Amino acid sequence: MSLVDKVVAITGAGHGIGRREALEVAALGGSVVVAEFDADAGAEAVKEIEAGGGRAVLVAGDVADTAVADAIVAAAVDTFGRLDAVVNNAGFLRDRTFVKMTADEWDDVIRVHLRGHYAVAHAACVHWRDAGTGGRLVGTSSTAGLLGNFGQANYGAAKAGVVAMSSIIAQEMARYGVVSNVVCPAARTRMTSGAYGEIGGGEGWDFWSPDNVAPMVAFLCSDAAGTISGKVFGVQGDVVELYEPFTSVAFIRNGERRWTQDELAAGVPGLFAQAGRDPEVENMMARLRFSMTDRSKRAAGPVAQG
Repeated sequence: MSLVDKVVAITGAGHGIGRREALEVAALGGSVVVAEFDADAGAEAVKEIEAGGGRAVLVAGDVADTAVADAIVAAAVDTFGRLDAVVNNAGFLRDRTFVKMTADEWDDVIRVHLRGHYAVAHAACVHWRDAGTGGRLVGTSSTAGLLGNFGQANYGAAKAGVVAMSSIIAQEMARYGVVSNVVCPAARTRMTSGAYGEIGGGEGWDFWSPDNVAPMVAFLCSDAAGTISGKVFGVQGDVVELYEPFTSVAFIRNGERRWTQDELAAGVPGLFAQAGRDPEVENMMARLRFSMTDRSKRAAGPVAQG
């Protein structure tokens, strides 16, 4: 697979997973627009790409600002002549239980993750529609958005929104040759170091290294991914998973009659029996196939993946 002659804009490309994605795209021959709030970190990422023989340009600023989003698209076109793919990765955490969460903590996380995804994706989709070139979107969600995670109502809501938005973009933009997918990465980064310990890993194979997320993201930016669109992938270590978010798992009917309260009281438990689910609150994160922490015996504790 090659990204030669491709131009990819990556938000949050100065640190962590975003930086690894930028380096991976450059290593495969692609040119990179490094979009980063931390201008110094973004400049260092550009230098690292260029030192390896790649091409990159920095756009510093808040990706939730539509002017910055427009500047990202303009930088791709003005510097490299085109824009082929966008990876929305920028984000941060403000973990707190819901009753203690302030309005600012809610707004800040929703702004960066959800509005940030919207602003950059919207600017790119307008460009691709008008240019007639098509393009590839890769959003970044989290299992906190798919399954829910204690202490992350703001983050989980934003990440669930990213999945819904990507699915709708995939449907609406198909006529313009645009595909839209989402990855839910799990890796040891600055964002997760508080939950998982020191950044880094053991000797040899490090399952939780952020380096392991980058190949799948680069693949989704390439022509090799074909018409894959509207999908959600879990990515960690040597594992790629395909999610089916919000899929109906059971149903009951009432013989073409309006339900009564007594009938519902008798019938609704059958839904849980069909699906093999507990009607009481569940620790959905315990259902993960792979986790850096043991979630089998606890239903609480702030954890971030993606």
